[in-house]
Amino acid sequence: MRAPRQRVFDAWTQPAQLKAWHAPGPLTVSLAEIDLRPGGAYRIHMRAPDGTEHRVTGVYREVDPPSRVVYTWGWEGDHVVKDSVVTVEFHDRGDTTGDATEVVLTHAGIFDDTERANHAKGWTAILDKFEALYPGGAA
Repeated sequence: MRAPRQRVFDAWTQPAQLKAWHAPGPLTVSLAEIDLRPGGAYRIHMRAPDGTEHRVTGVYREVDPPSRVVYTWGWEGDHVVKDSVVTVEFHDRGDTTGDATEVVLTHAGIFDDTERANHAKGWTAILDKFEALYPGGAA
């Protein structure tokens, strides 16, 4: 991302900023609540164009601004993914062209092949929206 690491970290961890991008494709974020501390909870509701809500919740395990955040990820309702773990690392990649940040996302603990593929597709679409926030695109 063509932005300083702190700015990218903030976009990932502040509700008002997260609402602009943290839903794949045509979905939008209808609710984002974050208690950014180890043991703090978060809740994100993603709304489909037909009004269907997809709700994910979890608890922060690690918060190390602006380098890393680790949290559990579980869908509400009848869904097989309940207690997976997301790790997001923010690496400073500034060079002569300006500030840049590499974002490395790992989503572990999804044991169903179909769900793993669905989450990979969803995260790719979410990260595409995230990247679009920054002029100049990816670093």
